[in-house]
Amino acid sequence: MTLPGADAEFPFELAVCRWAEREWPPGRERDSAVLVARQLGTRDRRWDTVVVECDLAGLTARGAFGERALSSNDLHVVRNAPADWTYYRDALPDPGYPWRYVREAIHALSARGAIEHRKRGGRIEIRRIGPYPDWVRRIVAVENKPDLDRKAADVLADQVETDVALSLADEAWVATRSTDDRVEPALLEGLPVEAGILAVDDAVGTEAERTTADVVWHPRSLAVDDPGTRVLENPDAADSTDGFDASAARFEYVDVDWKREKRAAIAERAYERGWRSYVDAMRPDCRHFALEAAGDGLVPFCEAKDRCQTSAQCRGACGDFEPEPPAWRQRGWPIDGGPGKGARRVLERRQQRRRPTPDDA
Repeated sequence: MTLPGADAEFPFELAVCRWAEREWPPGRERDSAVLVARQLGTRDRRWDTVVVECDLAGLTARGAFGERALSSNDLHVVRNAPADWTYYRDALPDPGYPWRYVREAIHALSARGAIEHRKRGGRIEIRRIGPYPDWVRRIVAVENKPDLDRKAADVLADQVETDVALSLADEAWVATRSTDDRVEPALLEGLPVEAGILAVDDAVGTEAERTTADVVWHPRSLAVDDPGTRVLENPDAADSTDGFDASAARFEYVDVDWKREKRAAIAERAYERGWRSYVDAMRPDCRHFALEAAGDGLVPFCEAKDRCQTSAQCRGACGDFEPEPPAWRQRGWPIDGGPGKGARRVLERRQQRRRPTPDDA
């Protein structure tokens, strides 16, 4: 039986993430480790699904620096930290911003075991715990649109054009729900030819069913090592009297160094968050929160509303929110702390299995 609300965009997004974690890259043999995350990108553009293709040895070595993401300031320190004790200003290149922020990063990184630091003669000296690995091979962006009605298709075309112009990801894809038509509707939309298209069958019945996807259009590799173009404003034909706006788009160029830093930051956030971290923005401590089987995975389900819900719907301001009774949190095995904490642990364990640590080597 199909769960109420399981055919909405959020469960579809989770199904795409599960499929990518298991099957990526589509149509090819897997030759790298894969990390999948969701809702990552830049301030101006957030991708639904992010696939990071990784070097397995490098990914395992990355685990020595902890599970939390390293920010741009953190990466400046760990990448340049010396093998032997050295005064931090002699060891690190000029960051281009005040050194006090570097000192803050050093103390925070040392507290989490990502570098070592000491004070000698009133000066802060640092030493690396090991070289920061080159663990990211490629970053792939996927936009999820299960139903391509006219309005969704128009917005989607602009979004993907932005991705192609900026070329921050190595590939851009669109994932849409399979219709079994002779020609999938996504092929008839005005999408950039550089973007790949996936037709996804997101099984939502019994737990035995698995999400599958077929490539209906192969993507082109984007020029991540070249400067990109950031579109600031597109002409809108709807605002013109004749339905056609011939005014020029506004854009700016971004350099390769900016793209390199953003890609590193995206990969780090993907390492920390994965795609199951949606529960962090929900209220699993509500007595109505549950994880239900949908296809070959789990989706958050509200027993009060009797439907799958999103993080925007599952929050403390919800009129149906009720904290778990204290007695639930005092239970022992197999719940151990209440159903909400149990649900969180299930998702955290599944995420951890996708993130090798040095002990796994």
